Amino acid sequence: MPDQPVFVLVRPQMGENIGAAARAMWNFGLDRMRMVDPRDGWPNPRAVALASGAGRLLDHAGIFETTAAAIGDCDHVYATTARPRGLTKPVVTPERAMEEARGLIGQGRRVAVLFGPERAGLENDDIARANAIISVPVNPEFFSLNLAQCVLLTAYEWRRQTTEIVAERMEMAGAEPATALEVEKLAEHYEARLDAAGFFFPETKAPGMKLTLRNLWSRMPLTRADVQVFHGMLRQLTRGRGPRP
Repeated sequence: MPDQPVFVLVRPQMGENIGAAARAMWNFGLDRMRMVDPRDGWPNPRAVALASGAGRLLDHAGIFETTAAAIGDCDHVYATTARPRGLTKPVVTPERAMEEARGLIGQGRRVAVLFGPERAGLENDDIARANAIISVPVNPEFFSLNLAQCVLLTAYEWRRQTTEIVAERMEMAGAEPATALEVEKLAEHYEARLDAAGFFFPETKAPGMKLTLRNLWSRMPLTRADVQVFHGMLRQLTRGRGPRP
């Protein structure tokens, strides 16, 4: 049963771009590459050099003479293109295409994505064999994408559809978050010192000022080390002298 789409490079021209495409695929966990009639033959040492750690994709890449042969075992095919082709087909974004691909592959179907040569992209004969077109919403005044860029965009969307990705996280770098009690003690320390310095003036506004200060501390993602630094800063300032010699 297939577990990922096949990426098919149709008549790729430069070994460097083939290698960069392999690297982009492996960045996002894809390793099924096929090629149709690479211009400079195969194998290509320039492709291997640019693939870096993704050379395994090139070692196992399937080489075919025609597009029809490369997608012969697939039952749903996407063709990537930025230009209108005058063909009646669904046109989807990479995100939508990979969402569909995930569902199709989950049903046991084989999915392929066609990527055209660098100079002019896929020919209409290639696109006619596809079930749908993938179009990246790029600047209409400059819509040309490098082969590897297009592969990377599509591979990234596949990764987004198939892997749980945390949208935001805090990198603690070995630090521990401050406890609620530690933050509370820090707030009390500052409130007491500021009160003694006459900061909460006039008296009628003092409760609101203290509430604002407490809210400030709670909004800050403090670590235990941060809390100690703030305590130390305040102690030094209230001693009325500069840094220790």
